[in-house]
Amino acid sequence: MKSPMLLLQRLLNELGSWCCTSTSHDWKTIVARVEGEGASFLTISLPNFCSDFERGLDEGKVDQHLFAGYSREGKLPKFLGGFLGLIFDRSTGVLLDDPSTSAIYAVRQITRFCSKVVVDEESYSASGFFSPCSDTRIKRALAKFVECEQEVRIADAGLPASIRDDFVRIGNLLWRDVMTVMDKFIYDGDIVPKHGPGATADKLRGNAKFQQTEWPQRLEELFPSWEMLIPNERYVECLDRVRFLEPGAERPVRVITVPKTMKTPRIIAVEPTCMQYAQQGVLERLVQSIHDDKVMGSMVGFRDQVPNQHLARKGSRTGDLATLDLSEASDRVSFLHVQLLASRFPWFARALSATRTRKADVRGYGILDLAKFASMGSALCFPMEAMVFATVVFLGIEQTLNTRLTRKDVKSFLGKVRIYGDDIIVPVDCVRSVTKALETFGFKVNRSKSFWTGKFRESCGKEYYDGTDVSIVKLRRDLPRSRRHVGEIVSAVSTMNQLYEAGLWDTADWLKEHLERLIPLPEVLATSPVLGKHVPSLPLGRTCRKLHKPLVYGCVVSSRLPNSPLDGPDALLKWFLKRGEMPFADRDHLLRAGRPLAVDIKLGWHSAV
Repeated sequence: MKSPMLLLQRLLNELGSWCCTSTSHDWKTIVARVEGEGASFLTISLPNFCSDFERGLDEGKVDQHLFAGYSREGKLPKFLGGFLGLIFDRSTGVLLDDPSTSAIYAVRQITRFCSKVVVDEESYSASGFFSPCSDTRIKRALAKFVECEQEVRIADAGLPASIRDDFVRIGNLLWRDVMTVMDKFIYDGDIVPKHGPGATADKLRGNAKFQQTEWPQRLEELFPSWEMLIPNERYVECLDRVRFLEPGAERPVRVITVPKTMKTPRIIAVEPTCMQYAQQGVLERLVQSIHDDKVMGSMVGFRDQVPNQHLARKGSRTGDLATLDLSEASDRVSFLHVQLLASRFPWFARALSATRTRKADVRGYGILDLAKFASMGSALCFPMEAMVFATVVFLGIEQTLNTRLTRKDVKSFLGKVRIYGDDIIVPVDCVRSVTKALETFGFKVNRSKSFWTGKFRESCGKEYYDGTDVSIVKLRRDLPRSRRHVGEIVSAVSTMNQLYEAGLWDTADWLKEHLERLIPLPEVLATSPVLGKHVPSLPLGRTCRKLHKPLVYGCVVSSRLPNSPLDGPDALLKWFLKRGEMPFADRDHLLRAGRPLAVDIKLGWHSAV
């Protein structure tokens, strides 16, 4: 039997002992279904079971439309019936007055444990249990990307003029201070560009990004090349290598798929280097401006998910806050939405338009004109979608209040409204109007992940039932079989420590024994670079003679950056673009740069703290 199945069996047995229920029949069902369906039962079917379970928690009962394909005993499915019987009444399917939160946690932990396993070709060759997303599913995801683009156009065309006017008015009410500051930054030319760490459409990596040879004319109007691409005017001759592109000759974003789960890949739009360079500069100013705004900085977050999680806990306990989740959130924010939002701030609007790539190269579909503002991959995608979502949310709230919002009204919703990406929290009494407003603008509320009627809430990776944290541990990668499988080893050590922290010690011990066949796992603090078991304090042992730090014998992850030499004016430009007063952390940054092409693990004596 494959090791992930053995790990799941240990997890099932331990949770059964927590809730004093037998899990032998549940295990037989899992084995039989995996033999018939493969690993997709663990990664797709069981998470679907959990979605039905969470819907039952929200609706307060189990109906026949839930848990399709599972035999029943009374109203409840026989599978995991021992746990479900501690949560719902078997004869009526109605939620018990005092359901067991341990059983709620157990059902979610078992059914979602393998829901986020990321599988690529390399990790598949490591064990062969979890397989990569199939070609059919990848083609379906790309087709959905193109279909979504058409739906965005239809939604834009059907948006009534009165709704557009209300959107502009409320957007100005919420964001006028932020966009006024951004208008001034851009008018004054106070935007410092920055290269991101990821891939680019023109495949420049590392220090090669400082040697750009393309610059769109649309960018030249607001972000002149002589300010952005060279250290100063003395090096203007370096611009001779730059090709200035008219709009029709611009490089499109490259739409690619990256491994996410067996169910679906993640769609990423890889931006051209020049666009990403300018976007990062605007992003830095925009995020800081929002953070500095006393009202909207408390309602919209980019750096900290904890406020969303606290509100989700509160909503699960009091029932007065709803958690909403959107499907395909990034791809459904249209350029029209962004234009309307910034329509009264011409310099900011021009910057958003200039830094936006207008076309996409989609495998199997060619080059397409984009109606969306930007896909995941654009530096400005995340903040602009949050600004748009917040504006639409308050448009819905205004419809609930049936009166024009004032700044005072907006302030009264501090601690009641919070947006982090597509995780949205709103008052329960505004849910109907807010979801209607979101759908009017072409967004899709994911009903299976949105909760407002029961005591279950979910936001930013945390789940709560009646104020109790029922968040779970998820296996992120297949289990390793060799020390060569570095990514799998690092992920498994992380899973092991999360299991210990969750109190699932028996399961964690089994995983620790599995890993110790490959590498030593000493006890270390969570801050240590050594792969090991996290403990609150260390026993006395070997000490470094120079630094007087405790040492342990174990493995650390080692990587080597690819060769990427940079000198001359391009190296000077990199120095001028550095943030902060401290020197570069890597002394060899002009010789090596970019993301490591491979990682390894090194065995030896290393710091335990």
